[in-house]
Formats: sequence, C-alpha cells, structure tokens
Amino acid sequence: MREWLNRTGLRGINLVCQDWGGLIGLRLVAERPHLFSRVVAANTGLPTGDYPLGEAFMAWRRFSQETPELPIGRIIQSGCLSPLPPEVVAAYEAPFPDESYKEGARIFPSLVPISPDDPAAEDNRRAWESLGRFDRPFLTAFSDGDPITRGGDALLQSLIPGARGRKHVTIKGAGHFLQEDKGEELAAVVVDFIRGS
Repeated sequence: MREWLNRTGLRGINLVCQDWGGLIGLRLVAERPHLFSRVVAANTGLPTGDYPLGEAFMAWRRFSQETPELPIGRIIQSGCLSPLPPEVVAAYEAPFPDESYKEGARIFPSLVPISPDDPAAEDNRRAWESLGRFDRPFLTAFSDGDPITRGGDALLQSLIPGARGRKHVTIKGAGHFLQEDKGEELAAVVVDFIRGS
C-alpha cells in the first residue's frame, strides 16, 4: 500500500478505514500525515501487543489457524448482526475458488501484534507516536455490537489530537462489519463529516 500511495501521487486523501483497513491505513497516515485531509476510523485499531486484545479476537485468531476450511462468506455473516443476502455471501466467497486462495485471509489474524515483542509491535508504536501529533480532522464511527474492537474508539479519541472535540458516532445495531449492517448510515456519517470539516 505504501508503494501504491507513492506511485499514485495522491494528496488531500479522505481515509475511511475499517478492520484491516485501519491497521494498514493508520500506519500510512502516521508515515505520511501531510497526504491526508481527514480520517474516519470504524471498528479498527492499531494494536502494539502491550495490552490483551480480548477473548473474542483470540478465539478468531485460533479459529483462523486451526480450521481446515476457512468459510469466508460465513465469517463475514458471523461478524454482522443482520442477515446478509445469499448473493452478498457468495460475493465474499467468489475470490476464493478453493482453500489455496485463502492463505492471505487465513494469515491476517496472526499478523496482529498480541505481545510486546511481536515483529510489528514496534512499527505500530512508532505509528502511535506520529498519530499523537495528527491534528487534522479525525472521527470514530464504531458500532455498538463488535466484541473485537469495542472500546477502541475511546483510545483513538483520547490519543489523536484531530479527534478531540468532535461529535464521534456510535452506529447502533451493527456488528464488526458495520458497512454491511448499516452501510447507508456509515456512508451518511462519512459524507456529513467531510462536508462539515
């Protein structure tokens, strides 16, 4: 993503990041804050391994490593509070014709730092140092039904200067994949934030 960002020459970026979009995107914001006009963070974070991530994440991590077949569509459905139409579940499965295509999805949970000496922990700590100086508009739009990232919004709000004094949003009735549960509501939050900042 860093190389893509370098090649595109983008400026004035409005980043909306959820889940792994935050682990990747917030590092980019930290490395090149001058490229970003504003950020909306939804059900995401930037773990350093210095604090436990909770049983819900650890159960997901174990499952991703131990299950012989990784049911991508069912995983997305289980992270939602509302039922997804069969064609949406099928669309999530479509890029993975067989298990050999799922190695990236399978490995992602093990790349999240769960101990202070994790290889990615120091890079994430450096990112937090930079984000601690990010004073451009920063909004959290977390859901009320995500056991994995619950409370992460308060951390972002307290540590990132651009988040202070904002009217942060909690999207009700949504799980981890709030873009599926409440996509129109999340989109409205993003549009209002961009217009108002």
